[in-house]
Amino acid sequence: MATTKEEDVQMMLVCKTHLGTRNVDYRMKRYVFRRTVDGIHIIHLGKTWEKLMVAARMIVAIENPNDIIVASQRPYGSRAVLKFSQYTGANPLAGRWTPGTLTNQITQKYLEPRLLIVTDPRTDNQALKEASYASIPVIALCDTDSPLENVDVAIPANNKGKESIALLYWLLAREVQYLRGTLPRSQAWDVMVDSFFWRDPEELMAQEEMDQGYGDNWGAQQQPQQSWEGGAGGDNWADTTAAAGAGD
Repeated sequence: MATTKEEDVQMMLVCKTHLGTRNVDYRMKRYVFRRTVDGIHIIHLGKTWEKLMVAARMIVAIENPNDIIVASQRPYGSRAVLKFSQYTGANPLAGRWTPGTLTNQITQKYLEPRLLIVTDPRTDNQALKEASYASIPVIALCDTDSPLENVDVAIPANNKGKESIALLYWLLAREVQYLRGTLPRSQAWDVMVDSFFWRDPEELMAQEEMDQGYGDNWGAQQQPQQSWEGGAGGDNWADTTAAAGAGD
């Protein structure tokens, strides 16, 4: 059976999607549930879920998925953006945003999308500004302190944590597939949320070394060194020096 709103909200709680910041933008106050003793603003996850559904309907309304750009300058969102694009057919722009992508027609990377999705309105400010010049609607993941200029649909959520960003893109990709009919609502999506998580390159290298069993290989390499330190080499060296002394 397809997951319900309550199950999705539970997943958001696990991924800390509800944790905002100490600051709150006056336009984001409507999405704040309450404020903790520490001064952290808690986001209303019911409104987050509703906005995800609205965003999914906007994405589905565009006939050609390639006309959708998903951008993330924030490293934590890069893998999620690529995975989201893989499952929805959107055009990913992870990493640095090239200025003029939406406004400068003479560049090779010039694009004319019908929808822009950004991970953070503050870090993706250049993309938002260009989208406003080209009259392109924008969906953005907005934290409590995010500016909402040039944002058409704000999804209130924690856009700082890698788990939170990954889960939001996963939920969005799943809902898009449900609405398009490529995935029946009667069955759960078999793709794990973990595949959307950003992974640290150093962490990956350490994991690969563990998988390949470098520890065992290192022990095997040490054994020839021990046999090389045996008595035979020492005796030969002593004989050579003795013979050299006798010759003198």
